[in-house]
Amino acid sequence: MNPSRYSPWLSALVVAIALAATALNLGPMIANLGLRAALSPPSPGAGQAVLLYYSLLPRLAMACLCGFALGLAGTLFQQVLRNPLASPSTLGIESGAQLALAIATLWSPALIGWSRDGTTALGGFAAMGIVFAVAWRFKFQPVAVILTGLVVGLYCTAIVTLLMLMNDHYLSGLFIWGGGSLNQNDWRQAASLLPKIAACSFLVLLMVRQLNILALGDAAQNLGVRLHFVRALGLFIAVALTAFTVSSVGIIGFLGLAAPAIARAIGARRLQSRLVIAPIIGAAFLVIVDQALQMTAASLPAGAITALVGVPVLLVVMLRRGASLQAMPSHRQVVPAAKHPLLRISILIIALFAVAILAIVAGRGVDGSWTTQAGAMLELLLPWRLPRLIAAVSAGIMLALAGSLLQRLTANPMASPEVLGVSAGTASGLLCVLFLVAEPTYGDRLAGGVAGAAAVLLVLFAMGRGSRSGNRFLVLGVSLGAFLTALISVVLASGDPRALSLVSWMAGSTYAVGSTLAWTSLAFALAGFAAVMLLLRPLQQFTLGEASAHSHGVDIRKFRALIMGLAAMLTAVATLIVGPLSFVGLMAPHMAQRFGLIRGPQHLVGAALFGGLLMATADFLGRTIYFPWQLPTGLMATLLGGPVFALLLVRSRRRALA
Repeated sequence: MNPSRYSPWLSALVVAIALAATALNLGPMIANLGLRAALSPPSPGAGQAVLLYYSLLPRLAMACLCGFALGLAGTLFQQVLRNPLASPSTLGIESGAQLALAIATLWSPALIGWSRDGTTALGGFAAMGIVFAVAWRFKFQPVAVILTGLVVGLYCTAIVTLLMLMNDHYLSGLFIWGGGSLNQNDWRQAASLLPKIAACSFLVLLMVRQLNILALGDAAQNLGVRLHFVRALGLFIAVALTAFTVSSVGIIGFLGLAAPAIARAIGARRLQSRLVIAPIIGAAFLVIVDQALQMTAASLPAGAITALVGVPVLLVVMLRRGASLQAMPSHRQVVPAAKHPLLRISILIIALFAVAILAIVAGRGVDGSWTTQAGAMLELLLPWRLPRLIAAVSAGIMLALAGSLLQRLTANPMASPEVLGVSAGTASGLLCVLFLVAEPTYGDRLAGGVAGAAAVLLVLFAMGRGSRSGNRFLVLGVSLGAFLTALISVVLASGDPRALSLVSWMAGSTYAVGSTLAWTSLAFALAGFAAVMLLLRPLQQFTLGEASAHSHGVDIRKFRALIMGLAAMLTAVATLIVGPLSFVGLMAPHMAQRFGLIRGPQHLVGAALFGGLLMATADFLGRTIYFPWQLPTGLMATLLGGPVFALLLVRSRRRALA
């Protein structure tokens, strides 16, 4: 049966549930006060009427408007970029808005007083502007846009986390705002948001024909469509919708990914249908979640709860309705292979050793001046510096190898422990250990982290079994990552001291690493590297497709399980050292490729060396640049890796154009 004929009924069911939840929550109050109390301003002394008119009804309106806007924005992103992974979350818009709010709070609070909406919207537009600047060089190729968006989002998140660690007494409120809050005190925000969303929706209506033709890819130019202009305008409208929403209520970005996917899964195959059904589903879904929170009197962030409830719904709909999440074909950027790969690998090895020596002998004196140590002084400092350096390099190597394995296993360049939720699974496993074990040892934390990472990968491959869509696999991974991240946010919002101990660990600090942990990490890294090299031949055959691997005698099921287990182990061990926020697993394989190391063994060696080099440099800078305080290595790796990756990306593009 064709699932598209049922989409109106399923959409109507979601709307009916939203109306029923609203009636259950607000119906008794309206029946008691009368319909007039909901339509006209009450007198100041009427407490219940004031609550209804100035708080509950504006909150309902904001849930409808924000859900509608995010559903429409997600549909636009996915249509323009031709990838179902595209959403406000994966393009860095919400993270940019959050960073702008943090900067304004610390250094220019007058901006927030002047216009909180304008401040956060400016951050969202700035983040997307960076993505536009890079994507323009690649003619808005979908992979380039989304990959750049992920980097920008992770970069902004790292800066926000760093600022929160350094100014927690000023920025503690970002936890609440970051989770998405629909609380309202009057109608001003709803009245301000409505015309903005209406104007953006009208522009989308005028662009329906051009957006439909975008499905043809570059061939649309033959029909007279200004391809770059249409893509840029569509992305600009989507950014505007997201920025206006985020500036009003905070981050509820999961709807931008879930609503279009659910709309497609229940039968909305045509763009016109998705542009109507996805916003309606987004609005109804957010209303249901918000009304349920009000009925249970739970003081939890609406955005986090939306992710907790929305992920299971999304996954069930995708699996039961046979959702097709195949991305439309796009041209991949071809990077020329290096003529002398061994020379480039030698350069990376020399650079790694040079940074390691610098990290051991150089530092800051008591007065803050730069100095080098030798002799007896170096002997005293070596037990402190060497273990953290070894642990940092080992973590970088393991994350790089895990990212390379996942990208080859899924045949998608955006796969990595951070994107697929494997790092979030490690954090969730550690959180469980903190609640179950009074004084957890390193073995307890490692077991919990490995179990969490392996559970995520098992769920991913179990749900994606039988599907040849790498994009569907990524949507599942992003969804699970969003679910686990939302769960951690809810636990952190509870104020439990055991959960709050995760905050410093999530930043990725190495200054408490001892010699035992360092040498253990190095052993895991060397063993992981050896295992990957031994599996290189079947891994290359698997990259060409399951049919090719099977014809060469590879047991697909056992090999996939082996790669999953190895990736989970490498991710868990590395994440316990540098936290889940480092994006070395995403960046190092791409850096090796942009450096000209493309073929199998060269690429894996290059990725491992780039991962170790990033982490070694990050550990040294984190120890010295903000003396006498220390900055977490995981965050420093994020701050350092973003510009390096962007430089390699731009240089490779210039070589391709030469």
